[in-house]
Amino acid sequence: MESEPGPPLHVVIATPAPRGSGSGNRVTALRWALLLRQLGAHVKVVESWNGQVCNLLVAVHAVKEARSVLAAAVALPRLRIAVLLAGTDIYPHFAPDGDTAAALARADVVIALQRHGADSMPDGIRRKVRTIVQSATPVPTQHKANVFQACVLAHLRPVKDPLLPLLALHHVPQQVPITLVLAGRAMTEDLGSEVAAAVAADPRARWLGELPRRSAHELLAQSHLCLVPSTAEGGANVVSEAIAAGTPVLASAIPGNMGLLGDSWPGLFPPGDRAALGALLARAATDVAFYQSLVAAAVALQPLVDPRHEMEAWRQLLADLGLARRIATV
Repeated sequence: MESEPGPPLHVVIATPAPRGSGSGNRVTALRWALLLRQLGAHVKVVESWNGQVCNLLVAVHAVKEARSVLAAAVALPRLRIAVLLAGTDIYPHFAPDGDTAAALARADVVIALQRHGADSMPDGIRRKVRTIVQSATPVPTQHKANVFQACVLAHLRPVKDPLLPLLALHHVPQQVPITLVLAGRAMTEDLGSEVAAAVAADPRARWLGELPRRSAHELLAQSHLCLVPSTAEGGANVVSEAIAAGTPVLASAIPGNMGLLGDSWPGLFPPGDRAALGALLARAATDVAFYQSLVAAAVALQPLVDPRHEMEAWRQLLADLGLARRIATV
């Protein structure tokens, strides 16, 4: 005999990224809110916990939401708490301040976005880590004819190393028909000026600034490659989106990328190595067999980023937190 469903699940998702932001933290928070609503939960997305009554608090950034976690834990002693490890929480090394350490100690579960996310954690936290790979809705590829296009989809800030792809173009022979398109808002004036100057100096490069998500998805679908040259990542949304679109990724060989793509991904290059990235770009644009191997590798990973996979991961997490009777069974 099936048990009667319990009272509804009330969830607060706290993210430091404000409404209207296109940052990864906000994208993650909104997607999780949608998934949890599909499971029957009542969900509020806020920038910080401020007295909202809930059964589950999901903090999307350990450092920036530590105070939300600690305040909510005091006010609601029976509250279940999940804390997401963002890239800046754990890379380049894990050294939490007092509040962050206390928040992670109080958390019932710590969420990593890729399988290497727990590697640098101490045993007490590692035992609580649950990997939930971010999903993405497939976007049919629609490559532009007569040009091999590579894109970079990320706001311009130092950790994303946006200048590296532009410098890598210097190592691609001029006769190779390639276009590099960057899309993202400059987070500092100096970096924006540097990128603008580099683009102006190379007719093969364009910088579109910040794009609406729909336009960014269209750019990804039109591109033959997606470049992720970051020096640190917790598990980039754009990697999942590229995989879902079947667009191969050339990525820096850092834990956050390899934890999604695999340690032997054929499109890896050492972080900061412009010559290595340039060689990969030239090879992908001219070697049909190599490019098709990249496409096949991306397609093989698509089940990992299927929205149903992420939904089931959340369903299991809620069940493990003792909240199963509060969620939908379908």
